[in-house]
Amino acid sequence: MATLALLMIVAAAMAAPAIAQTPGALSQESELATLSEVGPHEGLLPEPHLFRRSIEFASQVVTNIDRGEVKSGFYSELSNMVTGAGWLSAGPGYRHWFFGDRVIVDGSAAISWRSYKTAQARFELTNLVHSRLALGSQVRWQDLTQVTYFGEGAAALESNRSEYRMESTSVVGYSVVRPLRQLAIEGRVGWLGRPELSAPGGTFRRGNMATRDVLPDDPVFTTLRQPSYAYQELLLSLDTRDHRSYPTRGGVYRTGWTRYSDQDEGPFSFRRFEAEAAHFLPMARWHLVLATHGWLVASGANEREIIPFYLLPSLGGHNSLRAYSDFRFHDRNLVVVNAEARVALFTHLDAAAFLDAGNVAPSVGELNFEKTALGIGLRLHTQRATFARFDIAHGQEGWRFFFRTSDPLQLSRLLRRTAAAPFAP
Repeated sequence: MATLALLMIVAAAMAAPAIAQTPGALSQESELATLSEVGPHEGLLPEPHLFRRSIEFASQVVTNIDRGEVKSGFYSELSNMVTGAGWLSAGPGYRHWFFGDRVIVDGSAAISWRSYKTAQARFELTNLVHSRLALGSQVRWQDLTQVTYFGEGAAALESNRSEYRMESTSVVGYSVVRPLRQLAIEGRVGWLGRPELSAPGGTFRRGNMATRDVLPDDPVFTTLRQPSYAYQELLLSLDTRDHRSYPTRGGVYRTGWTRYSDQDEGPFSFRRFEAEAAHFLPMARWHLVLATHGWLVASGANEREIIPFYLLPSLGGHNSLRAYSDFRFHDRNLVVVNAEARVALFTHLDAAAFLDAGNVAPSVGELNFEKTALGIGLRLHTQRATFARFDIAHGQEGWRFFFRTSDPLQLSRLLRRTAAAPFAP
């Protein structure tokens, strides 16, 4: 039932019209001008002068959020952390284009509120075969100090909260084929080095027990050391949004297949399928935007294969079920839907009301929408980028408050090519 509902959402979203431009036919700025009007849209109320000036100043500070890779030089890395890292992360980045914007070299590092640390370097040939093909590679190191785990299954108790620290290195090679500007077919082959699991650390500790102490008999902890993984991915995505970080029309749709292979010939090998869609429909002369999102994750493993808990699909947090903690529920399969109505109060301030529903289960047939969240929020944005949002959500486990620097339906997984370890919604 859950699968059928999600497939209906995806099918409805896919029916939305797409603009069929060939790669290289339009510049990024020309494409954006085609998809939406140039200049900000007015809200229901006149925007106070001081408020507008403050937004303009903030826009200059964080102008790189949604500009993409448009120029060489230093930039601020503000959005490269997984869920649970804390309300703020930042660090330096540098990119440089060579040979007439045909080759890019990019590197960045960041540290978060809870001392999560990450660093990445990427090399890409961007404009092969008349901009229809890109080839690249990326290496990423991360040290995640306080990853939360409650146990496996939808019935896992909140009182079973524990934390672990995870350090890992991942390397990937990828190719991207673009038959159309909005359509991408991507293949990836990667390697995830042996993840190191230890007791939680970092700053602003929450005082939770170590996962190893709570679950000493879990297969992850009964092995002498974690295996390395080889992984292969095939992904298809279609993106017709006018702006990636502040979409007001169009949509983004993706489907993917992944295979993880335990390189120690142990039990930790499995397969994963994902289908996801987000669509944005403007109404009432841009004063109202209806945003919908659906996401299905289905994992496959035979009786002798085990999915380690740090790679199990997880649900909960600021971009899935907003009334629940980050990583609140883990299991082999996941479904979630989100619906959000956004009203433009001022030119640069939206009010939002949202409903989230979903669950996890050991099999796809057992998925349902029993976990729900209702809430309201505010969105601070420029014409093209959301740079701050405040959400208040309520569910069966009480109230949750969020401050984040990105749109809740941004589909961050589209931008992350290396192995998602741990699995982060």
